[in-house]
Amino acid sequence: MKLGFVSAILAELDLQGVVETAAEEGYDCVELLCWPRGKAERRYAGVTHIDATDFSESDARQVRAVVEDAGVGISGLGYYPNPLVPDPDESAVYVEHIRNVVRAASLLGVDLVNTFTGRDPARSVEDQWPRFLAVWRPLVAFAEEHGVRIAIENWPMLFTQDEWPGGKNLAYSPAIWRRMFEDIPSDRFGLNYDPSHMIWQQMDCLRPLRTFADRLFHVHAKDVRLDRNRLDEVGILATPLEYHTPKLPGLGDVDWGRFFSVLTDTGYDGPVCVEVEDRAYEHSLEARKLSLRQSAAYLRTFVPA
Repeated sequence: MKLGFVSAILAELDLQGVVETAAEEGYDCVELLCWPRGKAERRYAGVTHIDATDFSESDARQVRAVVEDAGVGISGLGYYPNPLVPDPDESAVYVEHIRNVVRAASLLGVDLVNTFTGRDPARSVEDQWPRFLAVWRPLVAFAEEHGVRIAIENWPMLFTQDEWPGGKNLAYSPAIWRRMFEDIPSDRFGLNYDPSHMIWQQMDCLRPLRTFADRLFHVHAKDVRLDRNRLDEVGILATPLEYHTPKLPGLGDVDWGRFFSVLTDTGYDGPVCVEVEDRAYEHSLEARKLSLRQSAAYLRTFVPA
């Protein structure tokens, strides 16, 4: 396995600054964010460390030179929009940029793009399943043509009122993943697995490692702390940030020893990338670099250099 981090936490640094930070903090790789340039639509979004729009072979050579000079790898390219948003014109913009990111990955020789399926939060899973298939069958086929895998993160994209009640990402549970992979059976379609999202949904975060071992393409290392007293007050139908807090690995409720025990049993040898969303470390660039240093020191127990 290779230890990395998601570049969103270093939004103000350019590509060279990100990979140099990775090297300085002892990381093996980075998941590089590829949002179109412009205003961010939510926290940790809108970060552009590779501009995939009109990405060329010349751009790929420049990116490879910067990354190789720093001595780190690229775990995958990341872009996390809502391609199933109700507005078809908005959806088309997101779908086309996913294609841009796939093209960029292919030119870079990176075989993985991490993203979301998307969802209309006001509709049931069943109601929007035909649209999911209409959007994602062609996208997966496009990735296949370019020799790229697509990994869907298991975050419901549900934290606050504007994502209520259903969230903006269909792929939040094993039952839905199973259906996804039955209806789109490509071996280029898998998971970017984050155990923290299972914890706050009151689900076992270890069982999917075994059940979906052949679909684990990428792993996010993020922790979460549940406030049981608050959950008893507001219930699971409250917006999730009312009863849980994202934390650095080792500072929440994920049992990382057990997690890596099961993960290694499955034979997984891909990237494990720290995703920093811990607000206690967000007040400055130095604090965010500290969060990466602290996370690496903790996780090297399980992912030795």
